[in-house]
Amino acid sequence: MLASISPLGERARRQRWTVTVSWLVAGGIAGGAATGAVLGLAGLAASAIPGAGEAGARAIGWALLALGAAGVELVAAPTWGRRQVDEAWLDRYRGWVYGCGYGLQLGAGFATVVTSALVLAAAAGLVAIGDPTVGALVGGLFGGVRGLSALSVARVRRPAELVRVARRLEAMADPVRRVCALVAGVIALAVIGTVAV
Repeated sequence: MLASISPLGERARRQRWTVTVSWLVAGGIAGGAATGAVLGLAGLAASAIPGAGEAGARAIGWALLALGAAGVELVAAPTWGRRQVDEAWLDRYRGWVYGCGYGLQLGAGFATVVTSALVLAAAAGLVAIGDPTVGALVGGLFGGVRGLSALSVARVRRPAELVRVARRLEAMADPVRRVCALVAGVIALAVIGTVAV
């Protein structure tokens, strides 16, 4: 997607990159907020079921799942799903339409390929919290960050520059996975420590 929605690609399609990316980020926020709210509602509904467990037990369960996800991230780069955004949209619609559409799918987190176990752990955490408002805020932040990833190609004007950006991003994949795993582990341990007290 980054190769498609670059200033180079947008110029070739006679679209304005800033408009497309603005809609991409807005769509990402909306898709993430909607998904997060639904996950929070699911957790709220589940907590009303008799025998569903106390909030502390759900938090411990989520924290253990997050630790497991962090471990998976350290061992391998997991990938689930096959669906990508439809590239035919690039020729069929205006930039704001495909920008928003791609953003909605990226923000939802599960509508495209999932490349991190931490996405699944975060979704489980939103269910464990059981608050649609918190879910919408966290999901919106997630979707916005995914949309902002398009800024990594903001200075691309020639094909060779796009190749350099792609290589640089690829080289960052392992270090970023390690940092994400560390952050997930620290948060999970903090949740366990808070609940255990």
